[in-house]
Amino acid sequence: MADGKMIMRKAAAGDLDGIRACAAASYAMYIPRIGRKPAPMVADFDTHLARGELFVAESGGAVAGYVVQYRRGDHLHVENVAVDPVYQGRGIGRSLLDFAEQAALAQGLSAIELYTNAKMTENLALYPRLGYEETARGTEDGFDRVFFRKALRAKP
Repeated sequence: MADGKMIMRKAAAGDLDGIRACAAASYAMYIPRIGRKPAPMVADFDTHLARGELFVAESGGAVAGYVVQYRRGDHLHVENVAVDPVYQGRGIGRSLLDFAEQAALAQGLSAIELYTNAKMTENLALYPRLGYEETARGTEDGFDRVFFRKALRAKP
C-alpha cells in the first residue's frame, strides 16, 4: 500500500514466491548454527495454502511476513512465522502472532502453541516476553526443538 500500512490476509497462490523468498531470507542465518536448512526453509507451502493455513502480512503489494497456523486439538498451532529481514524491527512478527491469537479466540480456542529450534536463541528469549511458557524440549523431525504454549483470554 502506498501509505505503508500492513494488511493481514489469507495467502493466495500469487504470494507463494514471496513467501518462499521470505522464508529463505528470514532463516538463512540459522543454517550455520543448525548445520542444515531449518524446517521453514523447506516447508510445503503449497499444501498449507490449499488447506487455508497460510496468511501473509503485506506491505506495498509485497509479502513482508507470513504465518502458518491451524487448529490442533484444543489449541491453535503456529507451525511457522517469519518476517522478511527488510521489514524486521517494525512489529510485524508481533502483529502476525496477534493475528494468530485472534484467530484462535475466534475459533473458541484458549491457547496457542508453537516451537522453535533450540539454536534459534533469539526466539528462546522472545517468546517468553510475549507471554509464552516453555512446555518441553525434544527432538522432532531431526531438529532440537523447544515447545511453547500461551494461554489466551478474550479481551473485554
